[in-house]
Amino acid sequence: MTEPEPGRADQAAPSPTDTAMRAGPKEWIGLAVVTAASMLIAMDNTVLFLSLPHITADLDASAPQMLWIQDIYGFLVAGLLITMGTVGDRIGRKRLLMVGAAVFGAASLMAAYSTSAEMLILARGILGIAGAALVPTILGIIGSLFVDPKQRTRAIAVLMICFTAGGALGPLVGGVLLEHFWWGAVFIVAVPVMVLVLLITPLLLAGHEDTQPGKLDLPSVGLSLVSILPITYGFKELASYGPSWPVLISIVAGAAFTVLFARRQFRLETPLLDLRLFSNRSFSVSLGALLLGQFAIGGMLFLLPQFFQLVLGETPLQAGLWLLPGTVVFAAVAMIAPTIAAKVPRDWLLAGTLALAAVGYIQLALVGPDADHWQLVAAMIAMFAGMAPLVLLVTDLAVASAPPERAGAAAAMSSTSTEFGIALGVAALGSVLTAVYTRVLGPVPAGVSDTQAAAAGESLARATNVAGQLPEPVGAQLLSVARDAFVTGFNVVGIISATVAIGAAIAVKLLLRNVAKPAEAPVEAPAEHSESQNEDSRT
Repeated sequence: MTEPEPGRADQAAPSPTDTAMRAGPKEWIGLAVVTAASMLIAMDNTVLFLSLPHITADLDASAPQMLWIQDIYGFLVAGLLITMGTVGDRIGRKRLLMVGAAVFGAASLMAAYSTSAEMLILARGILGIAGAALVPTILGIIGSLFVDPKQRTRAIAVLMICFTAGGALGPLVGGVLLEHFWWGAVFIVAVPVMVLVLLITPLLLAGHEDTQPGKLDLPSVGLSLVSILPITYGFKELASYGPSWPVLISIVAGAAFTVLFARRQFRLETPLLDLRLFSNRSFSVSLGALLLGQFAIGGMLFLLPQFFQLVLGETPLQAGLWLLPGTVVFAAVAMIAPTIAAKVPRDWLLAGTLALAAVGYIQLALVGPDADHWQLVAAMIAMFAGMAPLVLLVTDLAVASAPPERAGAAAAMSSTSTEFGIALGVAALGSVLTAVYTRVLGPVPAGVSDTQAAAAGESLARATNVAGQLPEPVGAQLLSVARDAFVTGFNVVGIISATVAIGAAIAVKLLLRNVAKPAEAPVEAPAEHSESQNEDSRT
């Protein structure tokens, strides 16, 4: 037996109590406040993708440093999301939102005025800690502002659309800034937005604290970090340099700490992460599908801006404009996703969206150094159209699966899958491209010194810098060889992303074949937990 899915047409009519709990104008204005912070987080990531070539040139960042500048943010967000979600439940999400906004603004200033790659990596790490406080807090606040399931689904759709709009505005704003200012200006944009959030949050979110008194289990916090970070680091190094004892030890240690973390959660009365939610097969499989889908798209989000700028020779502003159609499609599909979800079984919908995204990855696996711009745009449209329903439905399911006082921790599960998947995708697939690039890079032309050849062998960005210092036609020849190597690695990443998406689509269709509708009610007690498992097995 299964319960109606949130927002489905066959859902029972709302009771008078449900009607009384419907959100009013104040709640929708509060939604505008938290979506402003969400847009900024998305904008920050997109701007960084476009500015990496400039950062590399100015700070002389190596290829591994480039990846860490991008990766450290996502790693710390993924590692701390669950902790921050629980902290928000304990001390109040409004309070944590303001703390996160203040730290995010300060760290943005530090990043803007970084004088070395190491300093920028540190600033990005602090931004990751602040982002970890903001992301689940925003979703938790939405869960408390919008009790009505249909309104909650609509509010989450608005959040996702605005998040995508931030990604769309990021390249445009960043491109304009990079055309007229130095790369640090792209970080300063965050400061006035966060100041605005700090000023208006106390006024619009008054009365929506939803705190859950209780002690934060510090050992669980530590175990969550030493579970996620070693595994992420191990896979990143495995993709970059191949298997080695330190890499294998890191992965095994992370897995062991994960087991210890899980065992501790089952023993705690108020766990950091309520693992009983995973007894719902629809919830757990959907979360896994989101993780794999974000892994596949993460690498491409990192590499596509570089392709437009370094292979096709576009300026940052032009690259941002070419990236815009994909994000617009994401927003459009997110708007109609609730309607589609009301009519299409979850297994078919999730599997179909992953398959559509795979079509885009296959297109990217076939492009060459002289690729047509619209070929890339068509691939992006397929990718983003495929990911929009997946992100929306899994996020809504996570928020609906927990009582209001645990909304922050539950929302953190969806956010962890999203951020961890993207961070792992950037790290692993970015490292795969770097490994392929260094291995297939052809012989450098005569006139290139050993030092210059070594620099060009690290990345296309550094090869572009070296080529600019060489006379013609030597510089053009070196750039042509480097671009060919980059595109080969790009094609390999496209193949891997397509394989992951297709595999996830098949798994979702098989595992959710008889569990098309998720149970909306959370598991309240161990006895109900066992009953839920029995019902799931009978299904």
